Amino acid sequence: MADIMTPTYAKNMRIIGHTDQGGGRADGVQIMVHKGYAYIGHIFSKGFSVVDVRDPKAPKPVSFIAAPANTWTLHLQQHEDLLLVVHAKDMFAQAELADEKNYYKGKGSFHAEAPTQRNWSAGMAVYDVSKPEAPRQIGFMPVEGGGLHRLWYVGGRWAYGSALLDGFSDYILVTIDMADPTKPVLTGRFWLPGMNLAAGETPNWPSEYGRYGLHHPIIHGDIAYCSWRDACLAVVDVADRAHPKLITHRMWAPPFGGGTHNALPLPGRDLLIVVDEAVLDNKEDGEKPIWVFDNRVKSNPISIATFPEPSERDYVAVGGHFGPHNVYENRPNGFQSETLIFATWQNAGLRAFDISDKFRPVEVGACVPPAPAKLVDPRPNRPVVLHSADVFVDRNGICYCTDFSAGLYVIEFTG
Repeated sequence: MADIMTPTYAKNMRIIGHTDQGGGRADGVQIMVHKGYAYIGHIFSKGFSVVDVRDPKAPKPVSFIAAPANTWTLHLQQHEDLLLVVHAKDMFAQAELADEKNYYKGKGSFHAEAPTQRNWSAGMAVYDVSKPEAPRQIGFMPVEGGGLHRLWYVGGRWAYGSALLDGFSDYILVTIDMADPTKPVLTGRFWLPGMNLAAGETPNWPSEYGRYGLHHPIIHGDIAYCSWRDACLAVVDVADRAHPKLITHRMWAPPFGGGTHNALPLPGRDLLIVVDEAVLDNKEDGEKPIWVFDNRVKSNPISIATFPEPSERDYVAVGGHFGPHNVYENRPNGFQSETLIFATWQNAGLRAFDISDKFRPVEVGACVPPAPAKLVDPRPNRPVVLHSADVFVDRNGICYCTDFSAGLYVIEFTG
């Protein structure tokens, strides 16, 4: 059995800590770190965990907040003493969606059932984390439908998210009024043409497209940069939170594979980092770059470069997903940079890139932890390989990296 602290490959990075997150819950997706505690949303373990990382070399699980039955709480946002957690239908618990192709290509029952058939919680929970080791729920915003997928919140009155609501074909953009955190209010909605089936709109995208729905927005000023999965990038004016308006929509799938997952603005340089997520094994879903866009003209973002792929070994032959999943999103309470970008690359681990030259990104760090001994993932026929999912980078340059089955890795960037 491989030593969990010994990476299979490393460059300017080293593993300094690890935890299985306790109770057999080694799966993780989104992670936030606040006052020395990590909040980790699970994709299979039905809840979220709190891990004490005040000593990053010895992280310790301290609590687990179970999700309601049949509910996903895999994504969360923390700012100051508030933690926002999504509630959504547990998609991977459905037999027909255990095959990833059905979920990511929109061929399964990922829509909401009739209200009388719903057996999950849909909406957004709000927690007080003034005692960071002991989240205390103080509010909840219910929605009618499948629920929320991912959020963006960096303080103030407004939060933003992707929501699968009754009557829509897939996830749309929603604005959320947080004036009273105990009673958040869904205020505005935005969707691309053809998504509002209840209003009689007809889907206007080719049948071979997969998920024509929002993964999540990232907001700077009054602009939401929306990763719209196989519909790629939508830039939306949210100055009027009740009535967001489209600025521009950019698509590159096909010929590229779509699956757009993050659109991170770097406002000081008028750049936009856009990630296309690899969602199928062995690159079956085509090319999935991390793009650099020139964003000087908000109505006309232009791609000018892509990040280099990990190339020190044949990661397609390793099995599982090879390609980007996520980038660290320059959280207000963490590390912030417009030249150093951290990205998870699934079976190729964690990567760091220097984009000082916006036309020529260069990999400057890498850490590929060993494959897990076994999977938490209950879906059949999944390969036992690494699946680095998300990363939070603190102000000291310490990276906290989650995985679908390998637990939390704490990684120091030394470059």
